[in-house]
Amino acid sequence: MLERATVDRWRASWDEVMAGFLPGSDGCEAALMTVAEAVNGGTPARILDLGGGPGVFAERMAARWPDAQVGMVDLDPVLLALAAAGADDRIGVHSADLKAAWTDAIAGGGPFDLLTAIMTVHYLPPERVRAFYRAARAILRPGGLLVVVDLMPEAGLDGVTARLYPAAGEAVAAMAWTRWWDGLRACEPLRPLMQRRQAILGDRIPAEFTPPVTWHRDAALAAGFAEAGVVWRWGAHAALAATACATGLDGGAGTPSGDLPALR
Repeated sequence: MLERATVDRWRASWDEVMAGFLPGSDGCEAALMTVAEAVNGGTPARILDLGGGPGVFAERMAARWPDAQVGMVDLDPVLLALAAAGADDRIGVHSADLKAAWTDAIAGGGPFDLLTAIMTVHYLPPERVRAFYRAARAILRPGGLLVVVDLMPEAGLDGVTARLYPAAGEAVAAMAWTRWWDGLRACEPLRPLMQRRQAILGDRIPAEFTPPVTWHRDAALAAGFAEAGVVWRWGAHAALAATACATGLDGGAGTPSGDLPALR
């Protein structure tokens, strides 16, 4: 059992660590939420955060949109445990692997109005990123919104980007990331989960696939999205918004089936 104060401390420090890897994260989140409200004509009713870590962003979306049904997905058992123990009780915490057929597991929760993936897709190789866009399109309602935030350099700005990235604080952030995980390893109640984490993720090498934003836009359009483009940028980091067509590629809304077991 994890003490709530311990859980809250680790979850609060997650934002501090991630800020070094996503410069301007506050502005990014504000832009994402503003776009989501514009596309949905107000509060998105059903939301799923993909690669949601310990659930801090899902919790902020639930706070902004108290009437929404908010869920999050991750594969890391340690992060999922922190989310399940610390996030708002209204948030569904789910385990799924974005490298696999993850919609087979979660489709019973769809269709969704909003899908988000923040600093997640660069872990996937190109063919899995394309599959990710197809899968996301399949579980969005017609007219729903996907927002992908990641390293997406802008062609023609190589000189500017080189001066902005790596960001000045990234080396510090990398050390903070290492210290964060070292602290978790020293937490006795988490040791079984850390061992499970090693068994699941120990042999997985991040793809570090960071193509230009044009690649992501083309992949989204090829997957059946109606339109796709950048709604926020800071140096090499960008937020790509893609809206689902009025109908699926098969002429329907892509109604899913099946259930994702919730951790709580």
